[in-house]
Amino acid sequence: MPYKTLSLTVRDAVAVITFRRPEMANALNTQMRAELLHAVQAASRDETARCLVLTGKGRAFCAGQDLTDHGTVDELDIERTLREEYAPLLRAIYDCPLPTIAAVNGAAAGAGANLALAADIVIATESARFVQAFARIGLMPDAGGTYWLPRQIGFARAMGAALFAEPVTARQAEAWGMIWQAVPDAGFAEAWQARARQLADGPTATYARIKQALRESFDNDLAEQLEREAHLQGECGRTFDFREGVMAFLDKRSPAFRGR
Repeated sequence: MPYKTLSLTVRDAVAVITFRRPEMANALNTQMRAELLHAVQAASRDETARCLVLTGKGRAFCAGQDLTDHGTVDELDIERTLREEYAPLLRAIYDCPLPTIAAVNGAAAGAGANLALAADIVIATESARFVQAFARIGLMPDAGGTYWLPRQIGFARAMGAALFAEPVTARQAEAWGMIWQAVPDAGFAEAWQARARQLADGPTATYARIKQALRESFDNDLAEQLEREAHLQGECGRTFDFREGVMAFLDKRSPAFRGR
């Protein structure tokens, strides 16, 4: 599928989706959401890909919903858009079998901020800002914001971020646990590329089970989680990657994981 609003490249086992609407701060319109869903699904199916990265071209990562996309305010059917366009896209990122990185190269606002939080790992340039900007135009956080924020930064900070709609700096986000790492602007590309290569060289099938176990822990009591760990670890123990990892450890060499 030819893309007009983004690009998808797969190189050295790393799939990179780059948003390419810099003149609109990479704001999400209907076409971009459809193309992004297709690109995430394509990367997930690509047998050569072992890590997926989302990033933006230009000064912004993603400014959220393109408010010029549907004509007048009265013509915008927000509920339908969230159910039919945003929900499948966010689930595709969240359920991706590959480890996912949001490489936040600049401002991430509204749905753009929450799109980043759907990834497994967020690495942001120090100049990046995360803004739950919804209340500024009379809306509440969506695109998964009310799900991810309280889990990542706690109820009090999530409430403040939503009500005040003030920018959270990348360093602040790192300290709060909203993101994994804030890195200097000058070394940003090298930093996320190194992390992507690290994940691409790792045991991809094991990473999928790590994601599953950590996410299920919020709904399980201790006994249920211990049982889940035993089951998933048993699956890991029957993989080539486990055997390769042990042999590499004993041979004092780097493992050559197959992934999936």
